[in-house]
Amino acid sequence: MPKGSNVPVPTTALRVELGWRSGPGVPDADASALLLVGGKVRSDGDFVFYNQPAHGSGAVRHEGKRDAGGQVTDTILVDLARVEPSVETVVLAASCDGGTFGQVPGLCIEVRDAARGTVAARFDSAGASVETAFVLGEFYRRQGAWKFRAVGQGYDRGLEGLATDFGITVDEPQHAAPPAAQPMAPPVAPAPSQSTMPTLAAQPIPPVPPVTMPAPPPAPPAQPVSLSKVTLTKAAPSVSLTKQGGTSGGMRVNLNWQVRKQFSGWASKLGRPVAMHADLDLDLCALYELTDGSKGVVQALGNAFGSLHQPPFIQLDGDDRTGAVTSGENLTVNLDHKQWFRRILVFVTIYEGARSFADLHATVTLQPQYGAPIEFSLDECTVPSTVCALALITNTGNDLIVQREARYLVPERGVSPQRTVDYAYGWGMNWTPGRK
Repeated sequence: MPKGSNVPVPTTALRVELGWRSGPGVPDADASALLLVGGKVRSDGDFVFYNQPAHGSGAVRHEGKRDAGGQVTDTILVDLARVEPSVETVVLAASCDGGTFGQVPGLCIEVRDAARGTVAARFDSAGASVETAFVLGEFYRRQGAWKFRAVGQGYDRGLEGLATDFGITVDEPQHAAPPAAQPMAPPVAPAPSQSTMPTLAAQPIPPVPPVTMPAPPPAPPAQPVSLSKVTLTKAAPSVSLTKQGGTSGGMRVNLNWQVRKQFSGWASKLGRPVAMHADLDLDLCALYELTDGSKGVVQALGNAFGSLHQPPFIQLDGDDRTGAVTSGENLTVNLDHKQWFRRILVFVTIYEGARSFADLHATVTLQPQYGAPIEFSLDECTVPSTVCALALITNTGNDLIVQREARYLVPERGVSPQRTVDYAYGWGMNWTPGRK
């Protein structure tokens, strides 16, 4: 479709895919949707994005990202049959994280019939430069039917600028200020005890005046929308997947990294520096314990890649040596079978190319299909570590908790990294040598 054109679309469930090509230096992008009445949202609840993945009506839902051989899609499901009658327009937007859309090749939006998979509309956006947010298209009502329009309008103020233009109240980080001095209230005299209360003589009961009910207090202001992704830190190391609405579908766990410089590792615990090679190979792995008592590991070593649709319901996507943001090392956890999980420990080992994580800048992202992305960075490594525990996922029975570990471990002489992390977390498995 050319920019500005429109096409009728069926009043049914439509899957809207924001797509682009990944690669070195390509920033990440996120899809979002806004439900408008008179060109504005009715409330902040009309904004659907990674931190607010479902509309209250059930008509719009953010389904998450998928990377298929370098073609990345972020999907929003729009069921036009369930859109409230007062809603006139559903805006389909994109925002860029860590760069501009001028750095994002092959940006497009495609509308598919969710049941049949047929393409109803497609718009390829070209000519982007410094924009960090885009309205790529919109669904709008016309004479009782729905149409899709290719828009292609850019913003240089990111998701915040786009959201505020449509009436969203955005939460901005506030710096705590010392409380202002308040006048002290006069002391309240204590009520006399029963022994000192005067005895009252019987008095005639006066007529009761009519009671005027006070006006109800004003409703508290709506909480502003937070555009930030969930970031785990030492001070706030855990998050509930249940409270985030991310306990179904696939959860993608990604590790990406950058070598800050031609850096050094350790040849021994004494700290003798050894140069790292450019072909650094990190392996993302997961120890699992299921509710039936079975335990195991998912890793490239020994070709133990796991499975998504049978135990352990965890699968390693592949083996990467670049650490690129949109590829890196990935594994997927099938949260549709969360009742099987007792605990999952995600960790990373150095297979070759280095003897320590020193000078490595790494970021871990857990992306539930129906929840906000959870991110954290690894602390700087100051010990000769070849294995790092990243995140512990625990099933408490009624909740799934993600705990940031970011814990560098130093194997003893002759002990493998896998056995080291097993000992540290009490998994109790037997280990034999393996290759990949």
